[in-house]
Amino acid sequence: MKILKKMVVFLLIVLVVAQFFGPEKNDGKLATVATFISETNPPEDVKKILETTCFDCHSDKTTYPWYNSITPINFWLNDHIVDGKKHLNFSKWNTYSLKKKEHKMDELYEEVEKGEMPLDSYTWTHVDANLTPAQIAAVVAWGKKVQGDYKLQMTTK
Repeated sequence: MKILKKMVVFLLIVLVVAQFFGPEKNDGKLATVATFISETNPPEDVKKILETTCFDCHSDKTTYPWYNSITPINFWLNDHIVDGKKHLNFSKWNTYSLKKKEHKMDELYEEVEKGEMPLDSYTWTHVDANLTPAQIAAVVAWGKKVQGDYKLQMTTK
């Protein structure tokens, strides 16, 4: 029983000390998505959807929830952000080629249409990120239009 007690105390000490360490925060400026917004020109309702469901994990600026201060949750959130930005980073939109932009818009609306984005783990804690069928339809319609515009640009070049 003494060994179990020592192990519990040791684990508690490790957890307390771990609270002083965490991953680097994704604290850039939301203005970095300005190129994406101006180039794709989403309607106001779609822009709001992007702000509440996409930019936290797919841009250089994340609005962190209160529980991000708890280790190991902060590492789990950071992993989602790093992975999300690896697949699509709206803050780097100006560095994407025309072909890549067209492809990313295709992926964007397909993921939303299939209900794969936003992730369930995100919507559990961000209730406003649960998209209604009307919101999904708005994102899909806008995404298809933007993708079509990029396709058209590629054929005229």
